[in-house]
Amino acid sequence: MPIASIFPITDPTWIFFLVLSIILFAPILLNRLHIPHIVGMLLAGVLIGPHGLDLLQRDSSFEIFGNVGLLYIMFLAGVEIDLADFNKNKNRSIVFGLTTFLFPFVIGGLLCHYFLHMNWEGSLLVASMFSSHTLVSYAIVSRYGLSHNRSVNMAVGGTIITDTLSLIVLAIISQLVHGHNDPHFWLKMAMGVLIFITGVIYLFPRIARFFFRTFNDPVQQFIFVMAMMFLAAIGAHGAGLEGLLGAFFAGIVLNRLIPAGSPLMGRIEFVGNAIFIPYFLIGVGMLIDMSVFVKGISAIIVAVVMVVGGTLGKYLAAWIPQKIFRLRKDEGMMLFGLSEAHAAGTLAVVMVGYELGLFDETILNATLVFILMTCIISSLAVEKASRQLVLNDELTSTPTSSKGDDEKILIPMVANQNVENLMQVAMMMRNPKLNRGLIGLNVVYDDSSQKTIEDGRKCLQQAEKIAHSADVPMQTQSRLATNLSNGIVHALRENDASELILGMHRREGAGDGSFFGPVTLGLIAGTSRQIIIVRPTMPMNTLRRIHVAVPAKAEFEAGFYRWINRLSRMAGILGCRVIFHTHPRTQKILSRYMATYFAKVRAEYVQSSGNIELKHIANDVNDDHLLVVVCARKGSVSYRPTFERIPEQIEAYHPNVSLMMIFPDEYAEDKETPTLFNPLTTNIHQGYETHKGWLGELMEKWKRIKS
Repeated sequence: MPIASIFPITDPTWIFFLVLSIILFAPILLNRLHIPHIVGMLLAGVLIGPHGLDLLQRDSSFEIFGNVGLLYIMFLAGVEIDLADFNKNKNRSIVFGLTTFLFPFVIGGLLCHYFLHMNWEGSLLVASMFSSHTLVSYAIVSRYGLSHNRSVNMAVGGTIITDTLSLIVLAIISQLVHGHNDPHFWLKMAMGVLIFITGVIYLFPRIARFFFRTFNDPVQQFIFVMAMMFLAAIGAHGAGLEGLLGAFFAGIVLNRLIPAGSPLMGRIEFVGNAIFIPYFLIGVGMLIDMSVFVKGISAIIVAVVMVVGGTLGKYLAAWIPQKIFRLRKDEGMMLFGLSEAHAAGTLAVVMVGYELGLFDETILNATLVFILMTCIISSLAVEKASRQLVLNDELTSTPTSSKGDDEKILIPMVANQNVENLMQVAMMMRNPKLNRGLIGLNVVYDDSSQKTIEDGRKCLQQAEKIAHSADVPMQTQSRLATNLSNGIVHALRENDASELILGMHRREGAGDGSFFGPVTLGLIAGTSRQIIIVRPTMPMNTLRRIHVAVPAKAEFEAGFYRWINRLSRMAGILGCRVIFHTHPRTQKILSRYMATYFAKVRAEYVQSSGNIELKHIANDVNDDHLLVVVCARKGSVSYRPTFERIPEQIEAYHPNVSLMMIFPDEYAEDKETPTLFNPLTTNIHQGYETHKGWLGELMEKWKRIKS
């Protein structure tokens, strides 16, 4: 049988095998050539497509998987955007969105009408293709860990503006060609868009919170997120917009419910980057017919005009905001690179224009080459800018609290405990730059039954599975002990752990109303290291606000900056507001530290007496908030006798609220404390008024720390 008769391949198994082989080997080969793998996917599509070697036809599988991949790109861009930084740079995003629409639109319209002699309808449609862009190279940004860079957030924020305007132009021209000049039609379309946006903003977060609080199964959560993405795309299409904008909106509104580094986020990124996005890129490459460029010079001229005009417009659109906002050259290059690629919106526009008869086959094929060339330029520019940004960040970074950090988190856990929430807290508090693993620990009595021991091991296996799904290294340990708290303390010392994160252990069967069980009380008395006790009443990713009750003189505790770092990381990942209820003197140091090292965290400060009177904040803390109580051990500087009433206040005023109680480091040297914020020197330099008793107490504390 002739080999030629085998191709194109029609067997689904062989089709999928060939596509997976390309996805697997293209990056390996192109990494050796220092070419971004995105370019490889496009070139592979050209090679195997019907206009290349004709190994595969662009059948329905490429249309389905490609459409999903297109939505995935926009959805991931919305989920991964740093909303705090986006709000901070929203004016910059608006300016960039307008420039990246106007400059390519004007240049494209003039070139097509006066140089290519197209009518104004076709010229404006091509101009809208120049203006729109797709974040094809966003995967490169994610790989380098630059999703929170200000230029990246400007580009992502500008994308929604320019793509929306471009698709509005497409809708207007399409309706004008069809003869729809009725004002009622445009009013109906405007109402549809308004209803769609309102529904996504107000309904999606509420539905998602309810689902995440009700269902914990990871597969169900993933399917739910995908369903919400497609529902938003369907809603956008029904409103007269493109589905990719709906997916982007869905990513934004679900952003805070899918924390970065969480297992759910890991699953979303894995499925998209492994299957759907590569399928989309290969499918785009299969549309390109390179043979039209050897049949005549007209297609070459059109392609050159489109590539040069579109690239020039995008370059000017990035260069002007760079100068206005005084960005670095590598940040300007990042703006240009992310906005240069044309794929999703451009494909939509050219296919509509072709179906309307505004474009011929020359424009269609030239547009596909335009897509290929701009994707190549985009990926190369983003790759170069990403490397330079990482290098510059390393050279210009100032010493922060992560330098010299002795972070090593130990998580004691028992069977029948909410392991998932406990792991979520630990993974959100860890420092991802250090990339140090977590330590899971299960301690049981030495005379425990085999079933109890086996249940503890299963608990550790569950925790290890959660950590690995989020690419967080973790080791687990099981041990027997005659006293549980002593066993945990020994493990803490043997592993040289910096802190404990554990669930709240209540005294079982006690009738004395004890708030802490004997294990927790033994840990508080048996170690001076930081202890974080968690009582989650709902999934941590559904929390909307964090209230922190800080005692007076907390700044003089050895672990003051450690717990601030942990809470700030958690608040940053959740994207929620953190409200500190603290004494004015403590507030001055706390606010200064937050502004220096965690400026992106939305922090607010409410003055209090510093006595931890939880009754006063009861009206401010709702059921979907997290209440954090910073405590102190007896004999420490910030300890007050009123702390003995904290359990009673919690039971009386906050019985159903997610709770976190922190006992900071007491005597250990705090390696995370910057010299600039040394509590003693800071207060002396700022000239705080002190009385002799307080100063004497402080000096005694300082001597204990030094010793």
